[in-house]
Amino acid sequence: MALCDFRNEPYADFSLPENSTPMRTALAAVRAEFAKEYPLRIGAARHHTGQLLESRNPSNPAEVVGLHHKATPELAREAIAAADRFFPTWAATPAAERIALLRRAAEILKRRKFEFNSWLVYEAGKSWAEAEADVSEAIDFCFYYALLAERLGNPEPLVQLAGERDELRYLPLGVGVVIPPWNFPLAILAGMTTAALVTGNTVVIKPSSDTPTIAAKFAEVLDEAGFPPESYTLMVGSGGEVGDLIVTHPRTRFISFTGSREVGLRINELAARPAPGQIWIKRVVAEMGGKDAIVVDEEADLDAAVQGVVWSAFGYQGQKCSACSRAIVSEKLYDAFLEKLAAKVAEIKVGPADDPSCYMGPVINAGALQTILGYIETGKQEGRLIAGGTRLPGDGYFLAPTVFADIQPEARLFQEEIFGPVLAVTKARDFDEALELANHSDYGLTGAVYTANPAKIERAKDRFFAGNLYINRKCTGAMVGAHPFGGFNMSGTDSKAGGPDYLFWFVQAKSIAQKLG
Repeated sequence: MALCDFRNEPYADFSLPENSTPMRTALAAVRAEFAKEYPLRIGAARHHTGQLLESRNPSNPAEVVGLHHKATPELAREAIAAADRFFPTWAATPAAERIALLRRAAEILKRRKFEFNSWLVYEAGKSWAEAEADVSEAIDFCFYYALLAERLGNPEPLVQLAGERDELRYLPLGVGVVIPPWNFPLAILAGMTTAALVTGNTVVIKPSSDTPTIAAKFAEVLDEAGFPPESYTLMVGSGGEVGDLIVTHPRTRFISFTGSREVGLRINELAARPAPGQIWIKRVVAEMGGKDAIVVDEEADLDAAVQGVVWSAFGYQGQKCSACSRAIVSEKLYDAFLEKLAAKVAEIKVGPADDPSCYMGPVINAGALQTILGYIETGKQEGRLIAGGTRLPGDGYFLAPTVFADIQPEARLFQEEIFGPVLAVTKARDFDEALELANHSDYGLTGAVYTANPAKIERAKDRFFAGNLYINRKCTGAMVGAHPFGGFNMSGTDSKAGGPDYLFWFVQAKSIAQKLG
């Protein structure tokens, strides 16, 4: 199959009983597994350290979703050592076998889709629709990277010099550390892990402390698919106690990370310092967030622009690195835009994520709630509050979708990533100033432009500095194969997950020239 023939996993329509009924059944089954204990996995061994991490339901923090045995520094070292021991065996496994295992994992995810949706609802606070998109993306990554791995094994032929046979082979790197985020705890975990495994690397996975149960369930998928238990470790633990250790270990060959700018820069710095006995430069694949803007031009379809901003800003409570946190609007449409925006935001229902009538659920934890409330107080000093601005009643970490108007370019709300349901709206004199404002950021992940003017669209394609640019549509919802994902500047290494070049980050090229005769 050619890459352009790849087709994304379709989303379930929960307005149909044939989907909503099994989803409710899955939610009940998952709830019955709450508070189960999960051991630390190193190869085939299971470790019960007695130090338990409690994962809780952000819609109702009194509910414990899972109990996870935490790694000690000694076990973290053993995890790297075990992965290093098995690496030669896994690297020598025929690529076709690894690819077959990955396709099998994708099929298992498809079969267990509503179950994984339910874990995402309860542990990550995702709505039914957001959970469905997360699991579908995980399935897409598995199938797409299997295709990429086949292509990697059959590269384009080199120029053949007279009297030689010249070839290029791609070799796995070694032991990788995979550090996924809590906001896409299945899709990004699955994407980073399977990209490393299918190319012949072994991995040590350190999931987010907010969503370790989803990682444990994904480990079940890898087991059922037939991946050798020695090919990966699942290790829950704190960044300070074990995270730095596995990043700096001399046998760690690469780190694949998605998360905050601060943590990503620290990982990059630590990885750049060679440890005693280290014989390579460690590779860092990092995606570190954004401060994403949607430009609304005076020639835009105003209703479509307002809807796109609302979806981009408040889908999954604004907890996406691709979320729109800045709307930059032509002064000719500014007042009308704000009026329509406030009306749309007022329609958003916020509540427990397992209630399918709620568009927004909780933010992820108490710390995030307090941080976002702090930004809301800052916003009240920097701009004009036109929607939200409060914590909402209920047991969970619920916030009203919040909009501030008249935010200036140097304001904190314009410059700093908030990672919550807070939108800053800024006025622009014209389209050129709007592009300048959009680029006035340390980040460069996603962005969008709403305009009917073809010349302005071309200017945006040339001058809007973002890794993922969307025209006349929302700036979230990158699809595997169609929208290779990754950003510029402080948004990361622009590794383009879900794109045709992604697996190159997990291999090294070996050129071989053989003299004939």
